[in-house]
Amino acid sequence: QVQLVESGGGLVQAGGSLRLSCAASGSFFSINDMRWYRQAPGLQRELVASITSADSTYHLASVKGRFTISRDNAKNTVYLQMNSLKPEDTAIYYCNAEIREDYKYPYEKDYWGRGTQVTVSS
Repeated sequence: QVQLVESGGGLVQAGGSLRLSCAASGSFFSINDMRWYRQAPGLQRELVASITSADSTYHLASVKGRFTISRDNAKNTVYLQMNSLKPEDTAIYYCNAEIREDYKYPYEKDYWGRGTQVTVSS
């Protein structure tokens, strides 16, 4: 069974840094796009950053220049380096990945992690 497990969240002061990790485990053939979403209380979940299997990236405008998404395909892991954190970055951060489970079937399934809390104090 495929699982995504996030780590690296926590409490940090404004201006600080955190590095989130999300590792895919289980049996699967390949991973396509990997993404980080976040959801703050009372707000909709929003896409923070994404990275394709060819390392093409997207970053939300409000985090551009502060956050960087990357991946290690050998470790089936995606990272989110978050610098210059602001109180408005406080949210639960979720990892998402498009995973092809079997080479015989050319389609991906969407998987989600359980989330990791990031709290930025002012």
